[in-house]
Amino acid sequence: MGNINSSATILPTEAVQGSVDGITHYYVVPLLRVMVFLCLAMVIMTMVEKVYLAVVVACLKLFRRKPEKQYKWEDMKKDDLEIGDSAYPMVLVQLPMCNEKKVYQLSIGAACNLSWPADRIIIQVLDDSNDPSVRALVQEECRRWASKGVNIKCENREHRKGYKAGALKDGINHSYVKLCEYVVIFDADFQPDPDFLYRTIPYLIHNPNLALVQASWTFVNSDECMLTRMQEMSMDYHFTVEQEVGSAVHAFFGFNGVWRIAALNDAGGWKERTTVEDMDLGCRAALKAWKFLFLGDVKVKNELPSSFKAYRYQQHRWSCGPANLFKKMTIEIITNKKVSIWKKVYLIYAFFFVNKIVAHIVPFTFFCLVLPATVLVPQVNVPIWGAFYLPLAVAILNVLPSPRSFHLVVLWMLFENVMSLHRTIATFIGLLEVGRVNEWVITEKLGNAFNTKTGSKAVNKLPRFSIGERLHVLEIIVGLYLVFCGWYNFCYGNNHYYVYLFVQGVSFFVIGFGYIGAFGTTS
Repeated sequence: MGNINSSATILPTEAVQGSVDGITHYYVVPLLRVMVFLCLAMVIMTMVEKVYLAVVVACLKLFRRKPEKQYKWEDMKKDDLEIGDSAYPMVLVQLPMCNEKKVYQLSIGAACNLSWPADRIIIQVLDDSNDPSVRALVQEECRRWASKGVNIKCENREHRKGYKAGALKDGINHSYVKLCEYVVIFDADFQPDPDFLYRTIPYLIHNPNLALVQASWTFVNSDECMLTRMQEMSMDYHFTVEQEVGSAVHAFFGFNGVWRIAALNDAGGWKERTTVEDMDLGCRAALKAWKFLFLGDVKVKNELPSSFKAYRYQQHRWSCGPANLFKKMTIEIITNKKVSIWKKVYLIYAFFFVNKIVAHIVPFTFFCLVLPATVLVPQVNVPIWGAFYLPLAVAILNVLPSPRSFHLVVLWMLFENVMSLHRTIATFIGLLEVGRVNEWVITEKLGNAFNTKTGSKAVNKLPRFSIGERLHVLEIIVGLYLVFCGWYNFCYGNNHYYVYLFVQGVSFFVIGFGYIGAFGTTS
């Protein structure tokens, strides 16, 4: 009887184990192998794109291909009295802002100090502030500059329909704008140098096929904290490599700058269908065969988000918006008759699919979900070239434009994998058009650009906060998953992936518990 009872108790356990093994063999293993294959394919796509961009940039440097060699440019003699002010085109400078209490003076002051004949420039402040005190401050600042002889207009709306795109659209439709040939858009934290217009407008004057001239960005608070340093590394690559290649090879890229108003109108003007209104307008202008020019030696100072909350909202918009635009414009790009097949392939595959979809989802999907899962399923292997060599090569190519931060390459990789969690979610929201697809949260600016300019220094201090504001649950959950997989690999695995898994898990915990970015600044 004892033997029979013993067998009866063992058999169910064996049956359960057999069922688990069967599910693993027939379902989990094949699915995981497919995921590994897809992720490796995306890693290869990313690597090929990075190498291509690196080769083009190297050729541009080697052959010293400058914008003035590609496009006609003549200096406008500022001191030549024979020219007269009438020879200068009318320029509109738009400053969209909303509740920008800490930086509105900076933005308005920088625009009003632009060097250009006073009767040939209009400064248009588009203030959507719903805080009456901020609105009053902005209006008073505009009156102060108007009293100095600056042609400045303060335009207010009683709603925020269309957000930034809606404000720009309403602003450019005012009757006095009909006199203007070009429009410059600066966000509320931007500080253009006084000679900005003299260095950009001549390209548009002498090259009628140019729709847009874009300057590079430089960041006044990149050393404020590790968060801003990581952002600087990514943005340096974007401008030094992606924008440079887009301009030189394809005459297209996706940011704002100095627009020819005729080209802006020809492309259909500002639209409110996505949260990346500048990219939307740029794509439509490109499909009208207009060309864009990037000037890497013209730099405009601005401020990076220094709190993780602000950066996370910004990255949601910058990931969700392009994915949503990709969905809306793919058919329009394919059926377009004015551009070549090569440019269509570039827009759909390189600009959108690889750089706005694949690049946003593969770091988290592969390195934080699929790779750790293979540790738990030993039947599935990830080749070392896909798990280590190619990702490291991609990271090195990304940080090369930031030589002063090259020693932070490993930290940058870990940080980008964490941020890819939010970019992946945002990308799928944009593709599926669900949830927060049209969410627009203003990126908080702390005025550190102004503090730097005036010589004062922002003092970081821990403010009062609730636990819910400090903790980021998704990061903590992923961190626990990675640490568990690392522990399992350490105990039972036959490779050393646990080293990466533990370190990446800790990086999720660091951000999950809120230990990144500036917590606050003194007012």
